[in-house]
Amino acid sequence: MWLSCSSVGRKFVMALTGACLVLFVTFHCLMNAIAICWPAAYNSICEFLGANWYALIASAGLALLFIIHIIYAVMLTLQNRKARGNDRYAITKRPKTVEWSSQNMLVLGIVILAFLVVHLIQFWAKMQLQEIRGAEGMLPPAAGTLFLQEAFSCVWTPIVYIIGFVALWFHFNHGFWSMFQSIGWDNQVWIARLKKVACWWSTIVVLLFIAQAIVFTVKANDDYYKNNEDLRIQYLEMVGAMCEKDFGPDAAQIVSQINSMPYEVAAQQIPQALEQMNSQKSIPGFDQQMEANPQMKKSFETQLKLFESYKVLFDYLNSDNKDNAEDAAQAAPEANPQPEN
Repeated sequence: MWLSCSSVGRKFVMALTGACLVLFVTFHCLMNAIAICWPAAYNSICEFLGANWYALIASAGLALLFIIHIIYAVMLTLQNRKARGNDRYAITKRPKTVEWSSQNMLVLGIVILAFLVVHLIQFWAKMQLQEIRGAEGMLPPAAGTLFLQEAFSCVWTPIVYIIGFVALWFHFNHGFWSMFQSIGWDNQVWIARLKKVACWWSTIVVLLFIAQAIVFTVKANDDYYKNNEDLRIQYLEMVGAMCEKDFGPDAAQIVSQINSMPYEVAAQQIPQALEQMNSQKSIPGFDQQMEANPQMKKSFETQLKLFESYKVLFDYLNSDNKDNAEDAAQAAPEANPQPEN
């Protein structure tokens, strides 16, 4: 097949997938900017891009682009090494920056891939993947700002991200103009223009990424994403939506009442109500009373598990240290409680 067997075809596929990835990286940069300017809107976007069919298709398509880009990069590198033979060991004059990028695109790609794996573990695996698995419970998967809090409160996160962004600049800068060269835009006038566009575009995007990582780190270490009042109210609504999804109509009325409360009131009253409900279970004859009235038992258990879900959030948001959500979640017996029939 021409696209996979010929050198020109492989370069065309690299250029096409590279162009799509450039657009995605730019979109991601703009989305991160929203997290700084309007954190609540960022969470709304995360909710929109959750485990919905359109988001899943887009995620699968993006993953396919990455895989194809990586496979063809390896194929072209091996092809070039085979064509050069022993010439690749010859001593040459130290190349310029872009030429260095050209000779090390695979290495830069490997660094970016390692960075991408870290990024996916910190965000995608805890957000969209959790929704796909149906394992919601410790933190609302749509609460992107809480996962910014989790990730950037770690000392090593900004270091890893900045290293990844520097590698991205070299890869982005060379790959942008070379993909046009691969499809025939290789005259001296256009190449000079495209190199300038590539330098400006890649520099702006990467500098914004680095600035965003610094801002996220500062805010996370100040517990901004845990203490902001507007975000706390939004987190309550997200937990309520999760409970309605898990427990159905039985939880709708309680969730509506909680959502109408100020955050501080809910954070005080719900743990107290949960403590009272747990103490009721030790009253003599309580179990027999529940068994005699299945409807009452189901309502009690639903309300109990619903309050436990909220308490996990309160414990995490009210914690003064940088513990992970998993530590706060130990107070709840189940990560994704389901009502008994």
